[in-house]
Amino acid sequence: MQDILLDFISKYISLNEDEENAILSLDLFHSVKKGTILLKEGQQSKDSYFVLKGCIRTYYVIDGEEKTTAFYTEMEVLTPPCVISKMPSEYYISCVEDTILTISNADMEVEVNSKFPKFEIMCRILSEELLAKKQLDFDEFKTSSPEQRYLNLMQSRPDLLQRVPQHQLASFLGIQPQSLSRLRARIMEKNKA
Repeated sequence: MQDILLDFISKYISLNEDEENAILSLDLFHSVKKGTILLKEGQQSKDSYFVLKGCIRTYYVIDGEEKTTAFYTEMEVLTPPCVISKMPSEYYISCVEDTILTISNADMEVEVNSKFPKFEIMCRILSEELLAKKQLDFDEFKTSSPEQRYLNLMQSRPDLLQRVPQHQLASFLGIQPQSLSRLRARIMEKNKA
């Protein structure tokens, strides 16, 4: 797992041995079981997550119903908005699968950034990439039909179709599970023709 993390970092900045050792000394790696809730609505948190293996999701509970807003899989980063705002979380984060995460917090980041300023550069680049991706995802969601959202998901993240329970996938697409079943059947019929 250490190699996976260091390879990811090397896409953004080059590390010398001291910098690698500083990162690896932080006790970042955590194995978390499927179903574990990492953050609950109303909790405050300083933690950011980087998925090395597995899948986590963010969701709201509205009128007793879970509304999935995102899935994070291998090599994806999640810093919950409550970390930045220092307010209680408005949503939940849970593990869809058994997951291996690195969990860091603002205090760790300040310490590492003060010792090795190039990490701050990497964090800025990552933040810019994530912001751009989130905006594109939001725009795509707002401007497409449920069928188009599903087709886009098939193309951009086909692994989710096998990894995520259907009711969570339907919620993520903004439809009911029964509608997802009908949508899949319709798409299969079109593909046969």
